[in-house]
Amino acid sequence: MHTVVVGTSGVTASDVLAVARAGARVELSAEAVAALAAARGIVDALAAKPDPVYGVSTGFGALATRHISQDLRSRLQRNIVRSHAAGMGPRVEREVVRALMFLRLKTVCSGHTGVRPEVAQTMADVLNAGITPVVHEYGSLGCSGDLAPLSHCALTLMGEGDAEGPDGAVRPAGELLAEHGIAPVELREKEGLALLNGTDGMLGMLVMALADLDTLYKSADVTAALTLEALLGTDRVLAPELHAIRPHPGQAASAANMLAVLTGSGLTGHHQDDAPRVQDAYSVRCASQVAGAGRDTLAHARLVAERELASAVDNPVVLPDGRVESNGNFHGAPVGYVLDFLAIAAADLASIAERRTDRLLDKNRSHGLPPFLADDPGVDSGLMIAQYTQAALVSELKRLAVPASADSIPSSAMQEDHVSMGWSAARKLRTAVDNLTRVLAIELYAATRAVELREGLTPAPASRAVIEAVRAAGVQGPGPDRFLAPDLAAADAFVRDGRLVAAVEKVTGPLR
Repeated sequence: MHTVVVGTSGVTASDVLAVARAGARVELSAEAVAALAAARGIVDALAAKPDPVYGVSTGFGALATRHISQDLRSRLQRNIVRSHAAGMGPRVEREVVRALMFLRLKTVCSGHTGVRPEVAQTMADVLNAGITPVVHEYGSLGCSGDLAPLSHCALTLMGEGDAEGPDGAVRPAGELLAEHGIAPVELREKEGLALLNGTDGMLGMLVMALADLDTLYKSADVTAALTLEALLGTDRVLAPELHAIRPHPGQAASAANMLAVLTGSGLTGHHQDDAPRVQDAYSVRCASQVAGAGRDTLAHARLVAERELASAVDNPVVLPDGRVESNGNFHGAPVGYVLDFLAIAAADLASIAERRTDRLLDKNRSHGLPPFLADDPGVDSGLMIAQYTQAALVSELKRLAVPASADSIPSSAMQEDHVSMGWSAARKLRTAVDNLTRVLAIELYAATRAVELREGLTPAPASRAVIEAVRAAGVQGPGPDRFLAPDLAAADAFVRDGRLVAAVEKVTGPLR
């Protein structure tokens, strides 16, 4: 099994994906253990002094004015975890919780939090045992970090609350720790606060969304190319010299992908004698411009994620010169903004894909295809209602594109009077990614059927490879009406797990 070693300088996106989705093991580097011990020594020295230090010998948030005596400090750290584990609603997905825990461990290992090495090791042990704390949908405002979600994770480290075992069953966390030989942690000064105070949930969801959207943007280039081909459109608009004079890198990459898919096509450029065209519709002709803008948005979001993955987010933080300073680095605005940007881009990509699908089904605009791609129009409805489903998904995506980060709601007796709502932005982006996948699956379903209906014309080699692969995956081709939902589900799985892109790349080589 792959092992990810956590040091003091952060982690990579591939590390997050390996731990969250592939169950990779986690180890602490010797450098991290030394940094943890050094920072802990600073916290212990401050804890022994009579002067109040936030997070070490005071209350929290609006209660930070109270100095806490030494005999109450362990209780204080336990209490912050218990009281902040106040989430409600459905359970959050296992991969999200694993990313959340792993990214909190990343910050702990930076040596800026003052957490003891044994606490960090327990975090790694829980991940390696396949124990997943029960975390709920609601509870984070994205400021002071993802407090409630992280608190539910910290509760598991204490042997309290519920968690999911490696077998998928939810049981008391204490029982699961005992079965795996893991001793519950006894929190000391600052440790409870350090386990809760980060943007790790929203960052983990951003990293996973970036990976998913990278595949979906390539998939969208493929489905757009197939639709262009099915509509007998022209590929001349994809010429590199046209995109060089508007030098957005995402646009050039998208056009190059579409051109690669269409190379060798016998369908492109055919304009029927009774319906001559000078230009294709915007949804076809501007596909690479829209997808390219989304790709450039992805690039910006990826840069933000990389910076966050190299960050140590906590309050207060232990600095190399021995100071322990309060700060505002836990505010989720940098992450929340790009999560919202991606939701906007996903909605627009879905919107243009739906318009292309509708064009394939409309006999007045499809240049010779049967109405709704039906086998016997009137007796058969063809893909009429598949487009309804696609339209419903696009409408939902537009609602999900409304920014969460533009909102703020004050909390903690006005001490936390401006929050990022980054967790909410991340949660809705996950839904948007799922729905975008379904929208592209429907375009794929319609476009492959339409290409096959162009009898006497030879599609591009890459298009033929897609059609063969999708048919082998259980997605049926043209014919009389049948129960459509299973076909659409199979198409969705074909896009979601990357088989669409893989089928194309066997012919074209790697897409950009």
